[in-house]
Amino acid sequence: MGSMPKKKTPLSVSRVFALILAYVMLCVAGGVVAGALLAPAVLGVNNVAKAVVPSLKVEGIDFDVTSLPQKSRIYASDGKTVIATFYAQNRTVVPLKDISKTMQMAVVAREDRRFFEHKGVDVQGVLRAFVQTFIKKGDTQGGSSLTQQYVKNVLLVEAREHNDPIGEYHASEETIARKLREMLIAVQMEKKYSKMEILQGYLNIAQFGTNNLYGVETAAKRYFNTSAKNLNLVQSATIAAITKNPGAFDPSIPANQAEAQNQRNTVLDLMYNQGFISSKQEYEQARKTPIKDTLHIQATTSAGCQVAGDAAFFCDYVTKQILNEKEFGKTAADREKLLNEGGLDIYTTMDVNANEAAMKAARDTIPVNDPSGFEVSIAAIKPGTGEVLGFGSNRIYDATDVARSNPTHTAINYSVDQKDGGGLGTGIGSTWKPINLAAWMLAGKSINTPLVTSTLYSGSSFNCGQYRWVVPWTVHNSGGGTVSPETPLQGLIKSHNTTQAAMASQIGLCSIADTAKAMGYHNSPIGHEDVYDSNSLQPSMTIGTVQASPLTMANVYATLAADGVECTPIALKKVTDKTGKDFAVPKANCHQAIPAGVAQTVAYALNQGVVTPGGEAAATQLDNGRKTFAKTGTQQDNYMLTGGFVPGQVAAFVTVGNVEHLQSFSNKTINGRSMRTWYGMYIATPAWKEFMNGYLNAAKIPIDNDYGNPDPQYMTTSTSQVSPRVDSTNGTNSGNTNGNDSGDATENQNQNGN
Repeated sequence: MGSMPKKKTPLSVSRVFALILAYVMLCVAGGVVAGALLAPAVLGVNNVAKAVVPSLKVEGIDFDVTSLPQKSRIYASDGKTVIATFYAQNRTVVPLKDISKTMQMAVVAREDRRFFEHKGVDVQGVLRAFVQTFIKKGDTQGGSSLTQQYVKNVLLVEAREHNDPIGEYHASEETIARKLREMLIAVQMEKKYSKMEILQGYLNIAQFGTNNLYGVETAAKRYFNTSAKNLNLVQSATIAAITKNPGAFDPSIPANQAEAQNQRNTVLDLMYNQGFISSKQEYEQARKTPIKDTLHIQATTSAGCQVAGDAAFFCDYVTKQILNEKEFGKTAADREKLLNEGGLDIYTTMDVNANEAAMKAARDTIPVNDPSGFEVSIAAIKPGTGEVLGFGSNRIYDATDVARSNPTHTAINYSVDQKDGGGLGTGIGSTWKPINLAAWMLAGKSINTPLVTSTLYSGSSFNCGQYRWVVPWTVHNSGGGTVSPETPLQGLIKSHNTTQAAMASQIGLCSIADTAKAMGYHNSPIGHEDVYDSNSLQPSMTIGTVQASPLTMANVYATLAADGVECTPIALKKVTDKTGKDFAVPKANCHQAIPAGVAQTVAYALNQGVVTPGGEAAATQLDNGRKTFAKTGTQQDNYMLTGGFVPGQVAAFVTVGNVEHLQSFSNKTINGRSMRTWYGMYIATPAWKEFMNGYLNAAKIPIDNDYGNPDPQYMTTSTSQVSPRVDSTNGTNSGNTNGNDSGDATENQNQNGN
């Protein structure tokens, strides 16, 4: 009599407990990083697992590959040249369609041959790992499916994203709670996502090498200088082998190459045996290929401005715009996280030609290691747009501790304001004087009106509104004395200080301050930016004793170069994150700041009087007869300056000095040239001219000399002389007493005792 058929035993609590107990025994006995639960049992284990591990949660985890930390890139204005990259994990996410089929199959063969068959947990893989490890006493093996590995990686990333070291530990610890959680989430994932979506996620999240290298696209670039979609069989097998042990199998490390080749061949064996390689000849040829012959190692992209080369100072300026702007995050930490992990594409205004020309001009003028120690800082901007074109410096950008002991290294960009990573600014000397001329015309006055000048002015002569000055101001031209009478036009051409004082005494200091602000001027020191700050609003302001950055002054000259249109300097054109979201970037807010006639008349004065032969800035004349508009300056023998523009194309400003250790130029040897007395025309002007010629030639900007046409209403000639309000007693300077405050009157060597 035949025996009765046995009933199938339902999945009971005791059976579940036995499975869990078996798993615990596996973990404790061998530390196996494996799953020991059968796939059909996993769903039944769900409630038990939650009871055993009350804190277990599988909801609320974002498996979208676009949520992975991705590197951000900063681009030049051409939209192609990468200035710098920033990342917490060096990764570029790509869709599965942009990953070659051989790469996809290589990973499946290596990591999970039954990936397309199981429901998240590979039963046979778990049993195989158990038998191999405990029955056959072989090497410890894992049984995690590719889906489980993806889950583990996402949990690790999530913990790092939230700065949660405890969570990061629990995501990789050898415990039953961790493996159960992985299994439960893996099963749920396979209900929500397709196999191809999971494969795409894994290929983008896995680590494929040392040096913080993640994702198959980055690996393809690193090892073979190609993209993931173009990976061939040998390349795919090489990369697929790495993730098992990135430190030991990374083929870019010479000592690893023999083992890396063995591991690659193991992947080829698996692919052939699993039917992913159909041609035996192709398989055998791939195995015979020396791995060193296939590699085309690319330098690992290092992150940050530190490795941006000559674009480093511009890079630093851009990052400050991101880190200081709340559009990119509520807190500084949020903004820094976005920059390092948000996969931003940051399109900037930096013109490669302009930045290269500025860096070259700075270093040609005073080499980096010149014994004099003087710094050259150059800022360039495009008139009428606010677009910052580039920076020049004869310093090496260095944000490491090395900069503390090496004066040629610095992370401070002296071309920009303090809030943007720059310094306190420098006195700008006579380069301020075009502002005075613009203010004079805005008061309705002709630049050909003769003024009676003096070396002593009553403080009250500069009063305006609530602002009062009591102390008299003693001022004289470089070399002593004054010229009286003299017109504002001649006062600019000869750069005479006493004429600037006479102008201010007639129209009031506030009118000059208002004009400066309208033209884009502000002070550099944080908390003292307003031109009405008590540190700057002094009669001596009219001869440039204020503290400003080269970028601010370049912007003032840009206003003169754009028919009086002033724009706020901008460095960002467009910023997009990894999801395609566009951020609102700061606007240039271009507007008519001063009448075009005023701007054109100041330009006329700069060109016809200052630049022409015999003028203060004759040495600035650009090549090929290009109409040139420029002004030189000297501040207290500590700073040499030149500012100027080509209308509608570029405005630039150069400062030469030593911000860290203020020192005199007197009797200094600079770049092999010794002089008893230096002026801006001898050192700052050559730098300005080299930059302008270099950039204009490189950018192939045509010559257009149709600018600088004076408005007749400001050119009328008067025979009557206007006298200033002069103090009748001897007094002291309310600001500075040395006529060399702006001091470049002697740059024209025929001053006749002025």
